[in-house]
Amino acid sequence: MHYQEVNFDGLIGPSHNYAGLSPGNIASDQHRGRVASPRQAALQGLEKMWRLVQLGQVQGVLPPAPRPAVETLQRLGFSGSTPEIIGQAYKKAPHLLAACYSASTMWAANAATVSASRDCPDGRVHFTPANLITTLHRTIETDYSAAMLKRIFNNPDHFCHHPPLPCQADYADEGAANHTRLCPSHDQPGLSLLVYGRGNDHQLPKIYPARQTHAACEALVRQHQLSSDHVVIAQQNPDAIDQGVFHHDVIGVGHRNFLMLHAEAFVNQRQVLQQLQQQWQQSTHSRDEPLIITEISPQLLSVKEAVSSYLFNSQLISLSTQARPDQLSEYSIRAPHNTDEQSMLLLAPSNCLASSEAQHAIDWLMAGDNPVSAVEYIDLTQSMNNGGGPACLRLRVPLSRAEQNAVHPGIILDYTLYNRLKNWINKHYREQLNAEDLADPCLPVEIQAALDELTEILVLPGLYPFQV
Repeated sequence: MHYQEVNFDGLIGPSHNYAGLSPGNIASDQHRGRVASPRQAALQGLEKMWRLVQLGQVQGVLPPAPRPAVETLQRLGFSGSTPEIIGQAYKKAPHLLAACYSASTMWAANAATVSASRDCPDGRVHFTPANLITTLHRTIETDYSAAMLKRIFNNPDHFCHHPPLPCQADYADEGAANHTRLCPSHDQPGLSLLVYGRGNDHQLPKIYPARQTHAACEALVRQHQLSSDHVVIAQQNPDAIDQGVFHHDVIGVGHRNFLMLHAEAFVNQRQVLQQLQQQWQQSTHSRDEPLIITEISPQLLSVKEAVSSYLFNSQLISLSTQARPDQLSEYSIRAPHNTDEQSMLLLAPSNCLASSEAQHAIDWLMAGDNPVSAVEYIDLTQSMNNGGGPACLRLRVPLSRAEQNAVHPGIILDYTLYNRLKNWINKHYREQLNAEDLADPCLPVEIQAALDELTEILVLPGLYPFQV
């Protein structure tokens, strides 16, 4: 059966703002307190989704969580009507109000860990929502993300939904941002690379938290019943975490049989890459297709500049299925090599254009022996200012044709839905939003009106059971 990696992007919500809620996320901290543009943010994210459709990809839209999270504020001791609760929180604990207004469900790479049906013994796609317990604003997403994924992937013949891992420090789980599936093609069993920052070896960062744990990675393998012969668990370099690499997708990206990462991504990186190659070669499905691993040296691109440019948070997209080279944008840069059916596009954030190191690294990549035959830049400035690039915005789900047909059809992006969402954003989203605006009692009413209409557009009635 035909399999394809389908991207499901988080639609950026109407409460997008810069509150600097994420320790270790340097961009988030640097933009703390600045004026955000929710409308521009959502339109930028939508244009990225639409660009993938133009490139022949199947693209899904994940609706944002309801905000503010009034129930969380109530659990934290605030009471009364919604306007009263918001007013109290703004005066007494504005950081809590900001957390409960966060639009961070946009970064769908943290929504869940997903295992392809070809990798699971029962032949179903497995989902485990991330508990995201390192930060308050993200851990309150988990219940919504779990319910939303069950609504969209709601056929038990094809999809299996697990509960989140226990909300305890030893099982801190940040989702697919720390999971890379490598495979010769999506219709063959894959090799799962799971990355953690904290285990029992006492190699820890000194400045910022290590968000994913080794125990969480092991639990995910058990939940999804993945074969140990097809799993590699690797530890993040703690020095890289202290420079802003809070998830692996800030310093590495993989797609099909290609893995691109910084030379300082892992502890004992040489051993990790050797293990990947050994397990790849031992697979009977992988003998005719080599695993290509490209390391970018610190001399070419420092970790600091990798974090600033977000080069490794680019998306790698197959150009072999529907898209042809002449379908690439005028903003694409092509290389003369690897224009065969295995070629890939690197969809990079426009921030890379402002970095001479990132440009040199891309030039080096394009001239090398790897599947990347083109690079294209996408403007995601609003998301990037909060520390989320192209890869952060999407949850990758490898699906067969039958599994694609079992996905809720209302969220699959086509030209009609693209235009309806664009009109919806322009109608409901504020042009600007700052910290003081979170105290505005009209904001929750505006958000609920927007989300009520969104459920009609995406045909998801009852998704938002909250009332202002």
